[in-house]
Amino acid sequence: MYQIEEPTYFLYLAIIPVIFVMFLIVFWWKKKTQKQFTNSKLIEKLSPEKSTFKSFLKIIVVSLALAFLIISLANPKMGTKLETIKRQGVDIVFALDVSKSMLAEDIAPSRLDKAKQIITKIIDNLGSDRVGIIVYAGNAYPLLPITTDHAAAKMFLQNANPDMVSSQGTAINEAIERALTYYDDNEQTNRFLFIVSDGEDHAENDFSAINQAVKEGIKTYTIGVGTKGGGPIPLKNTIGGITYKKDNKGEVVITKMKAQTLQDIANKGKGKYINGNKTQETINTVSDLLLKAEKNEFETKQFSDYKDQFQWFIGFGLLFLIIDVLLLEKKTKWIQKLNLFNQTKISKK
Repeated sequence: MYQIEEPTYFLYLAIIPVIFVMFLIVFWWKKKTQKQFTNSKLIEKLSPEKSTFKSFLKIIVVSLALAFLIISLANPKMGTKLETIKRQGVDIVFALDVSKSMLAEDIAPSRLDKAKQIITKIIDNLGSDRVGIIVYAGNAYPLLPITTDHAAAKMFLQNANPDMVSSQGTAINEAIERALTYYDDNEQTNRFLFIVSDGEDHAENDFSAINQAVKEGIKTYTIGVGTKGGGPIPLKNTIGGITYKKDNKGEVVITKMKAQTLQDIANKGKGKYINGNKTQETINTVSDLLLKAEKNEFETKQFSDYKDQFQWFIGFGLLFLIIDVLLLEKKTKWIQKLNLFNQTKISKK
């Protein structure tokens, strides 16, 4: 198993064919210019030691040297073995509401951005706990399966937006049902589901999936973002301007956070409602909750002992550069003496 630490450096490999093409152009130009002054036989007499083959060989050697040095910059790493590591932690799934109402800016910078900040900082405070992410609006979609790779979780989280979901609405039941598939029944870890939302349109749901979640030992917590006063929903038009969502009467829609709905969800899920408008207080509450939770042991498999291999490529790159310096554009006399093609000199008397 291998890893590439900096794969973007591979883009520099495009320099090599450019160099080769430039060499061919210069080589063709030299030949054309020489023919304007004299014929090829006279040139051969004037420079009998000049080797066309050596010229091509040198550019190939330089290209190989560059290729190896560029690969060394990417720092390939080789994994020596697959290890099973035992960890202690809990399983956490975040269900993030990405409906249009989450674009409201009654909480700076917006409800959705505030929700992302909260989840990101919670992940930063996790130990060896596993985390998964679901996004939902009119439908629920898995954004990231449950994993111990917290860096990947934060990266995927930043890309969450309303355009990911094909239809608008609030499919909270579908989000909870999707979360049920995230947890591994073979590993009886403590299980937490955090629903981060403004509570808009949740009242129409019957929350039947929460009952199944409770049976499976999943505690459901809700984190509310938004204000009671609410705010309009900004929408970007095709030319990059900002308009606001309007109802059938042409009036601007004001979306308000429904804290009571989120409290009802949390109560049914044997959890707790948390006001997410104050980021640090929310982080402290969730961190304290997870810290007190009983940690269960689970196993993860990963390649370990990844070792840097860049030094090999640097070595080969330098070797080819040395060969290029020592390689002269002259015919090799000892090869000529071998007379591989049985050439005979015909002398004129």
